[in-house]
Amino acid sequence: MARERGVYRRGDSTYWWIDVVLPNGVRVRQSAKTESRQQALMLVAKLKAEAFKQSAFGVKPRHSWQHAVVRYLAVKSSLRSIEDVRRICRKLDTYFGSLMLDEITGDIIWGVVQGELKKGNKPATVNRYLALIRRLLRMARDEWQWLDAFPKIRLLQGEVERDRWLTREEASRLISVCPNHLAAIVRFALATGCRAREITGLEWRRVDLERQTAWLDQTKNGTPRGVPLNADAVAVLQGEAGKHDRYCFTYNGEPIRWELTNSAWHTALGKTGIKNFRFHDLRHTWASWHRQAGTSCDELKDLGGWKSRVMVDRYAKYATEHLAAAASRIENGRGGNVIPFPTFSPRQKDQRASA
Repeated sequence: MARERGVYRRGDSTYWWIDVVLPNGVRVRQSAKTESRQQALMLVAKLKAEAFKQSAFGVKPRHSWQHAVVRYLAVKSSLRSIEDVRRICRKLDTYFGSLMLDEITGDIIWGVVQGELKKGNKPATVNRYLALIRRLLRMARDEWQWLDAFPKIRLLQGEVERDRWLTREEASRLISVCPNHLAAIVRFALATGCRAREITGLEWRRVDLERQTAWLDQTKNGTPRGVPLNADAVAVLQGEAGKHDRYCFTYNGEPIRWELTNSAWHTALGKTGIKNFRFHDLRHTWASWHRQAGTSCDELKDLGGWKSRVMVDRYAKYATEHLAAAASRIENGRGGNVIPFPTFSPRQKDQRASA
């Protein structure tokens, strides 16, 4: 009788289980996650009602934030930064954990902003949370068809863009005081613009020194890419050859499994007097040097593996050659190009007023 109504008990579980064909033809077999038969029947009724609305009126079934997070993490599982993504999702669970996706409103998202700022988080940190919310909801709408719309999410304004990079002289001083294993990594980062985890995870099987190319299979945005190796990068790798049969960069013969910004990094910065500098700023340094050397934004986008020009355009200010002609238009000796404006003496102004 219980099976006929769509619920039943299994000998290996204390929960009631569901086995029912919904009005849209989909068969559902799953645990009701309750020891109450009445609650299990209520869940069956809910599933049937949602399926009927979907098949008869085209109404999408509702999905929870937690369900969306599980699927989002599965899609993004290959990201090198997946642990950071999981950490942010856990923090957001405080705000969205009990909500369905269509219950997430602009006011609730604003509550996230206010709550995190009150905790002392910087706008840059809050913006990372907002960006993840936006990506997840956009995926739920565009790819999974779980939503028809979601609130417009704007990142916080007024955030100061980080503009920290090293001069050639500063970079040389930093490398000179780093221990050998860290010096090699810093030199490679400055030569290629690779991120810390891309460097420490680089394997010899993905390097072709003859073709001067390395292939990264796990990048920040999840897209494999090739990295052209200039002479500086090749020299670094040649110096590391033979130290490990798998990984290019090691410490005492073992792969590097820790964060690079450890005591050795901070000690090196202290010896050089370089302040407010992160390892990731080596990538900013590499990009800034490229723009100063005349590399176009489109070339830089491909070299750095960015998916769009948005992140690359921040470096446009370092190259001004294309504005040289415009700047020269008002040089001394070129006054003939300037249209003179009429001037009036105070006496002339008085005469014009009395007239």
